[in-house]
Amino acid sequence: MAVTDQADELERLRRRVAELEAERATPPTPEEGRSRWRSIVSSILIVLSCLLAPLAVTAVWAHNQVSDTNQYVETVAPLASDPAVQDALANRVTAEIFARVDIESITAQTLAALGRLDLPPVAASALQGLQAPIVNGIESFTRTQVDKALASPQFAAVWEQANRVAHAELVRLLSGEQGGALSAQNGTVTLNLAPIVAQVKQQLVANGYGFASNIPTVNTSFTLVQSNAVTKAQGLFNLLNTLGVWLPIITLILFGLGVYLARDHRRALMLGSLGIVAAVLAIGVLLAVARPLYLDALPSTTPREAAGDVFDTLVRFLRTGLRTTALTFLVIALGAFFTGPSTSAVRTREALGKGIASLRGGAESKGLRTGRVGAFAFAHKRALDLSVAILGGLTLVFWDRPDGKVVLVTALVVLVLVGLIEFIARPPAVALSVAPSGGDPRTPVA
Repeated sequence: MAVTDQADELERLRRRVAELEAERATPPTPEEGRSRWRSIVSSILIVLSCLLAPLAVTAVWAHNQVSDTNQYVETVAPLASDPAVQDALANRVTAEIFARVDIESITAQTLAALGRLDLPPVAASALQGLQAPIVNGIESFTRTQVDKALASPQFAAVWEQANRVAHAELVRLLSGEQGGALSAQNGTVTLNLAPIVAQVKQQLVANGYGFASNIPTVNTSFTLVQSNAVTKAQGLFNLLNTLGVWLPIITLILFGLGVYLARDHRRALMLGSLGIVAAVLAIGVLLAVARPLYLDALPSTTPREAAGDVFDTLVRFLRTGLRTTALTFLVIALGAFFTGPSTSAVRTREALGKGIASLRGGAESKGLRTGRVGAFAFAHKRALDLSVAILGGLTLVFWDRPDGKVVLVTALVVLVLVGLIEFIARPPAVALSVAPSGGDPRTPVA
């Protein structure tokens, strides 16, 4: 009996193997072939859009924040009041002043001239010990005046105007051209301190420090970064600036086509959105890693705190764009998930539906009726929900530099409106009455 069962089982397995081989040998139908190619193309398009998404955000930042003068000035304006930047500039400007004006020699000559006067012996002897205090006092006074000059509203205005004028030089630098206040030679980016020293000199003279008029014109450079990555940054800037606003459009088109060609649109939308979130977050991590690398590339004489503040200021809008993009597509992914067939999504929708139905029932028990508006909302609920979602998306598209708060508020408003539509939507009530003789009992009561 056992042998017979084993033989039957073996025969069954052979038949199954033969069926599978026959299915494998059977060529796919034209519809199956087209569906398979649509899935492959859809996957390729979605992967490309995920890879291009962070580059699109970077391109918008490079085009708007670096190429646009007004936005660039707005970006760097806070650096004029940054304590670390002010301290670094004050140290360097003070050092440059005393490197060109020999205070000790001038003080010694002055005291020697006073010593040749007919002074009492006690006063003449005291002059010899005044040189060090006088020099220290002049240096301290000069540093105080430099600090005041850099902290004054006038310097903030000069800083803004200087950056507005120098913006063309920055674009030339990133474009590979040289000259002006900014320059990049052999992988070194330097800043010309002459305009800043001239402003401080003018401020010192205006504050009664006439000795500052002896300060000559300073043509010295301050090294900002020394790295071979400068040339690469120039090439990347040219590429991203050329793409400009077209790269985000191309990315969205590829993403939309990929979702459209997919067999399961909702699943493709969810997975593609999560892919964009992951890609954007990866760039954010690389940006965080680039900060210490940038600081390590600076010369040892450059203050790291000030350099870090400069880096954070220059890339803050890029970080905002990356966070906003990640949050936007995370909201889209969550929306696609909770509209899907998963158990948790179905239970969530059922719970929300029961809650809204309970609120609607309570309102109707108190005499609140939606009437024709409710019937219209019920008949066109899907179109109304889609319209609300589109309006939310357009809000983010046309909002000037939306941040995470704007995304969250927009998503919350969309959810509230969708819930309001669900609350208002009500199928038209049809009540049956006992029809008169000869009539149709299905006749609705008016």
